[in-house]
Amino acid sequence: MRILDKYILKEFIGPFLFGVCAFTSIFVGTGTLYRIANLINQYGASLWAALRILILALPSIIVITFPMSVLLGSLMAFGRMSAASEIIVMRSGGQNFLRLAMPIFITAFCISLGTTAFNEFVVPKANNAYNRIINEEVKNNAQPTTQDHIILKDVKGADISSLLYARQYDDSEKRLKELTVQEFEDDMLMRVEKAEYAEWEDGKWVMHNGIIYDLSGSNQQVTRTMTFDHQILPISQRPGRIAQSQKKPDEMTIRELREQIKILDNNAVDTNKMKVEMYNRFAMPLASLVCALVGAPLGLQKQRGSSSIGFGHSVVGIFIYYAIMTLSNAMGSGGRIPPYVAAFLPDIITGFAGVCLIYKKSG
Repeated sequence: MRILDKYILKEFIGPFLFGVCAFTSIFVGTGTLYRIANLINQYGASLWAALRILILALPSIIVITFPMSVLLGSLMAFGRMSAASEIIVMRSGGQNFLRLAMPIFITAFCISLGTTAFNEFVVPKANNAYNRIINEEVKNNAQPTTQDHIILKDVKGADISSLLYARQYDDSEKRLKELTVQEFEDDMLMRVEKAEYAEWEDGKWVMHNGIIYDLSGSNQQVTRTMTFDHQILPISQRPGRIAQSQKKPDEMTIRELREQIKILDNNAVDTNKMKVEMYNRFAMPLASLVCALVGAPLGLQKQRGSSSIGFGHSVVGIFIYYAIMTLSNAMGSGGRIPPYVAAFLPDIITGFAGVCLIYKKSG
């Protein structure tokens, strides 16, 4: 790495880290602390529980602040060097703008990759622990009496032995309604069982009024069907654990989201919102790179002291980006546009604007 690259990166890192801390503080102060205060006032949450809730809320907040911080860092780095006429000196030495901005673009790309991994391995676990503390410790296991779209698994070793989907679970009646059960052997689907409902009876789940499809043939076609009045359900979860075992989309990894979407699609359930969430796991980290593409040329100003103009443009850009993201996600969740388009549309628009600005500044 050349001395010039190190110098430009040094100008970028400081504002970037400041942006992460500042934007995180803003989100915590305007949202998280208010929710924690409500939990303390309404449920009498302890200070220890409140502190853990605050810490566990940080990962999902930090992920959101990375694109903003990259935009701020790239803008302020080139804004300061431009205001001090350093960019003029660098370009007079034969360096074009794209070459000068390349260290920041590469760093932003690395931040995007790191955010993707952070979003996959840290954020879901933190969100799960966050919700568990609120539900189990603060609200004392206060769960809704009914839940829709229940998915349960029985696992033997590393393989799934049975997979259940129920359209609804009624905790007050200990009843699963409109069930579909898939049974596997050596990763092969062997049986599909459908039933009107299942009830918890004498320490086990019993299905009522159903049909069994035998798929044990060589080509996994239905070889025979059988009806039943009563049938033991091959799922071991007790009623008290069913509601607690259900994860929200923001608590799932990408693999879990894919499995959940596949199961729900097979049962004719609308999964657009969940698909948008899955694609956002890639689109949101990519925003760091596209924000760098916009921030660097915006910070490049012809007049001394005019970096505030670029900063104003960047603030407008942040609002435009998140406005487009909110609108496109809503349209994707509602089925107006494909979920992958909804997730990546803000990045496509912002990236195109950044490329146009870079082309203009390089001319």
